[in-house]
Amino acid sequence: MKIAIINGPNLNLLGTREKDIYGNMPFEDFLDQLSVKYPTIEFSHYQSNIEGELINALQLVGFEYDGIILNPAGYTHTSVAIGDAIAAIKTPVIEVHISNVHAREDFRKLSHVSGKSVGSIFGLGLKGYELAVEWFLSK
Repeated sequence: MKIAIINGPNLNLLGTREKDIYGNMPFEDFLDQLSVKYPTIEFSHYQSNIEGELINALQLVGFEYDGIILNPAGYTHTSVAIGDAIAAIKTPVIEVHISNVHAREDFRKLSHVSGKSVGSIFGLGLKGYELAVEWFLSK
């Protein structure tokens, strides 16, 4: 099974930014733990702060992988184009957010990707990625 994890803007700073919201573990360390826990899954990881690059990444894996875990971060609330990219590909996408976006500022309650994804996980920290993996394994 092949699962792509695509992370949006500022998630390259996990472990150093706003630790009270995002925790203190760098994503690379978490990905190493995930790979050990699920040795039969081939994970790929991509992170970009640029909207178009995230769309390119979705299109690159969107017809070959078994699942995509997408954290579009701040683009969740602004990018119709990322939502359109999800609708255009075959691979199912689960939207994951480390924080509970619905418990934060009002503008974060709008998601242009939730309606195009097979499901969404909010507010469970990095555990949300693991829960998404479990869902893909159950399918």
